[in-house]
Amino acid sequence: ESDTASEISFQFNRHKKTPSIGSHSSDMASVSSVSGSVLSVYSGDFGSVDAQGTVEFALDYDEKNREFQVHVSQCKDLAVVDEKKGRSDPYVKTYLLPDKARMGKRKTSVKKRTVNPIYNEVLRYKIEKMVLLIQKLNLSVWHNDPLGRNSFLGEIEIDLASWDWSNRKLNWYPLKPRSLSAVNGVDHRGVMSLSIKYVPPGSLGPKNPPSGEVHIWVKDVKDLLQLRPSGVDSFVKCYVLPDTSKKSYQKTRVIKRDTNPVFNHTIVYDGFHTEDLKDACVELTVWDHEKLTNHFLGGIRLGLGTGLSYGISVDWMDSTQEEVAFWQEMMLAANEWIEGLLPLRSL
Repeated sequence: ESDTASEISFQFNRHKKTPSIGSHSSDMASVSSVSGSVLSVYSGDFGSVDAQGTVEFALDYDEKNREFQVHVSQCKDLAVVDEKKGRSDPYVKTYLLPDKARMGKRKTSVKKRTVNPIYNEVLRYKIEKMVLLIQKLNLSVWHNDPLGRNSFLGEIEIDLASWDWSNRKLNWYPLKPRSLSAVNGVDHRGVMSLSIKYVPPGSLGPKNPPSGEVHIWVKDVKDLLQLRPSGVDSFVKCYVLPDTSKKSYQKTRVIKRDTNPVFNHTIVYDGFHTEDLKDACVELTVWDHEKLTNHFLGGIRLGLGTGLSYGISVDWMDSTQEEVAFWQEMMLAANEWIEGLLPLRSL
């Protein structure tokens, strides 16, 4: 049923009620290194003011320096955030979509006490033209609040594949309200098809298996983010948290140039006691493979989502309702494959 299989042990001292602070902190550092978060893209206040006004900017691509340039000129008639004082302190922020985290954000300076700010600033991205043409530019305007949450004032999104690159002139564009999906931090990153199974110790005969086993069958992923014109070279990483050691780490082979890769890879973790299932979390992450660095595409976390692991508060025990239901179904149906289709998210 699968072309590759691997078996490794769930290794850490589960008998201690509270793991040592040293081992716990090193685990957390390792977790953060494999789980990049882009939720900060959505941090802010979206509902306090209505989007209004316009923004003037121009786009250009510098062939010599291989640089995408956004010339932000000015805004007019922005919404007033602080009605008592009749003021807004606006700035402009840009991202390249679909992978906001990869290229990062750019932003202008903050102009205080004005709804008609003038910037005349150039925001620059070092990026190949072929890659740029499969991106979208998201340009948004925000009110800067150093003591609280910044307030969203409006945005515009441009498909760069259809952009007229001979047009280097400054043009005015109306600012639009943010869509509900963006407000909620929902960005489609693909869907993973997989099956999981728990085999309790001794359930297949005397001392067979000698310890409990969690089987994870990664079947395929559909609709991955395409970061290059040639497609995406993807693979899946797997850890059973809180164990982030090399013994816990497994990965599939790389599937090249395919946004719908079929992995058909099975992983078996032994060393599980039944009570471990409420404190452990299976983290599956999908990555785009490149020579110098791998880029995070999305992931899932299978667990009870309680926020706690062996009595310690952890940020990775954050499973969604779908992921929790999937894990609970496995816990209740020993020795049975449970099939699931789960959306990838920006862990």
